[in-house]
Amino acid sequence: MIEEILKDADERMDKTLRALRSELSKIRTGRAHPRLLEHISVNYYGSQVPLNQAASISVLDARTLGVAPWDKSMVTDIEKAILNSDLGLNPVTAGSVMRVPLPALTEERRKELTRVVKSEAEKARIAIRNIRRDANHHIKDMLKEKLITEDEDRRQEDTIQKITDAHIKDVDNILKDKEMELMEI
Repeated sequence: MIEEILKDADERMDKTLRALRSELSKIRTGRAHPRLLEHISVNYYGSQVPLNQAASISVLDARTLGVAPWDKSMVTDIEKAILNSDLGLNPVTAGSVMRVPLPALTEERRKELTRVVKSEAEKARIAIRNIRRDANHHIKDMLKEKLITEDEDRRQEDTIQKITDAHIKDVDNILKDKEMELMEI
């Protein structure tokens, strides 16, 4: 039972780290990456779908993405979706293929993105602490039901804290790496 609680907490904390990495991958750093456009929704035959389901997204060079719609009639809709996104990108259409140049980040924009990255990291830390609280609560319930001793309760709380500290350290490392990536010119 205790092993299940610890395993569940560890798995949920790992999921939180994966979610953080996923969120941070959407924040552009000046280098072209197809995931930058994945969250953009496009009106595709009456329903909203992610851009990567309506077009092929590729990296043309370090600062340019290529978007090739699977349906040629979608070019204008995709162009509007990219223009209206929060990324500040201006696609250039040449026939049925779009080139999306990524402008260099200004110092002010880099600092703003750093604040966003720190906010995402803090949300991950909070989620990890909430998972720790849940695990400790389950251990306390076992103590109340006399399934474990007080010594075992303290040992398990220490174990849960060590798991939490390791995951918080991972969050800090991910944050540091992303900040360095944002600040490099």
